[in-house]
Formats: sequence, C-alpha cells, structure tokens
Amino acid sequence: MSAAPEPEAEPEPEPEPAVGPMVAANLAEVNKRIAAKCAALGREEPVLVAVSKTKPLEYVTAALSAGQHHFGENYIQELVEKSAALADNTDVKWHYIGQLQSNKVKMLVQCPNLALVHTVPSQKTAGKLNNASTELRPDNPLAVLVQVNTSGEESKGGVGPEEAAGLCQFIHGECDGLTLAGLMCIGKYGDDSSDDFKVLIGCRDAAAEALGVEASTLGLSMGMSHDFEQAIEYGAGYVRPGSTIFGVSGSPSCCPASLRCQLLHNPALARRPARTQTRAKLNLGGV
Repeated sequence: MSAAPEPEAEPEPEPEPAVGPMVAANLAEVNKRIAAKCAALGREEPVLVAVSKTKPLEYVTAALSAGQHHFGENYIQELVEKSAALADNTDVKWHYIGQLQSNKVKMLVQCPNLALVHTVPSQKTAGKLNNASTELRPDNPLAVLVQVNTSGEESKGGVGPEEAAGLCQFIHGECDGLTLAGLMCIGKYGDDSSDDFKVLIGCRDAAAEALGVEASTLGLSMGMSHDFEQAIEYGAGYVRPGSTIFGVSGSPSCCPASLRCQLLHNPALARRPARTQTRAKLNLGGV
C-alpha cells in the first residue's frame, strides 16, 4: 500500500521590508514629488511634516537619519512619549495635528521641541493654550494655526469659515503666549480637495485684512498623502503626508484608527452620512 502524499508546505510569508530603507526610500520619493511640483510652479517648497502617528519610534529615527526634521502626531500621549525619548535631539520639530483635549493641554505644551500646533478650533481652546504657554514657556510663545472646517462635515473639528478671522484676531490680540502662524484645514476624503483649499485661502485673506498684515505672512497647512501635490498648487506652506512615508497607520488603544484608514481608502464610505461612520468627531490631520 503506497504512502499518502505529504501535504504541500505552506508558502513562506513575504518578509517585512526593513524599516530604515523603506522609510528612506518613501521619504525620498515624496521629496522628489514636492520638488518637481514646486519647480513646475516656480515656488518655494513647503515644510514637509511627516505624520508618524501610531508608528513606533524607530520609524521616526529612520526618517531622522534620512534627513527629515518635522514630524506630526495626532495623539497627545503618543507625542509626549516620543518627544521625551528624543528630547536631546534639537533637530526634531514636533507638530501637533490632532484634536485638542482641554485636560491635556499642559501635557502638550510641555513637550520638548514642540514647534507648532495646527488645530486650534475655538477661543476657549486658544485661551487654555495661551494660559499653559504663558506659565510653562514664558520666553517662547507657542506657534499655532487656526483649524477651519472648510467642508462643513460634522466628523471634522475646526471653526466655521465665517468665524476664522475673528479667532485669528483673538489669538493675535489677546494671547501673548501664542504666535499666530496661519490656518489649517483637512480636505474631503476621496474627493477633489480644491474647494476646501479655496475656502481656506479666503479665510486667510480675510484674517490678514482684519489683522492688517500681508496674507503671505499667514501660512496654510493643507494636503495629506492623497492631495499634497494639489495643496502645493494652492499655496500650502505645510503639507502633512503620513502613509506615503511610513505606511498605513496602525490602531493605538486610544482611537479607532482602523476607521480612519477605511475613510481614506474607501471613498464610498467617506460620502455616507456621518452617523454611519461614527458618532464621535474624528480629526485626521495627516494620513
């Protein structure tokens, strides 16, 4: 009696690419695309904020080794931990691009090498940031951007376009611990973001007029992995790609990142009513 044939061996899984070479190659490609777009437009390159949310620290250090200095984080606790680990490296410039929680404002302001907060949505939050900055970094006002909800989606944070100039005036005139650096928005997922960018430009121009300053002195933070080249066409001073550099984000215990990824990669889901996505406000500052 012949022996039964042995079952075929399971194929070996493809090995994960080494983090350092992968991040370096992705970063080089993004920088190449930014340089090409800016050369075609005859403009200066924007600040590239590499959004490292939910990624282990080794991804940040790999990007640092490849020459990247500006990094964006969505979650305060994660930023606290990463900034502490790299506190002695003054080449690192941290950008906070997530929803601001009142009870964690002091934690955020104390982060080493915090360069810019992109997501100030209200006078109340600006006031809390101002108080914390005045107390904890009195000789170094914290640079901030006003977040504008340019699309009117309930799932996004930010002030309405009609209120943006007023919030800019409040920060500029009433918050000695803050420096107004400009405005920020998040474009619609799966759709052409040009309408959002145009609205933000209008808000910037109205704010500049209200403040009596040149519009060019107020930066625009807009554009993520799927639309940063389009954002450059509209004058972005900061772009916030994440997955094109570090890969798709994982899910930290503090948030439903898996839904965030679904919204980015499934345009049909993004267009459904907000209640079918989530009842909680999401703030996807960079993907």
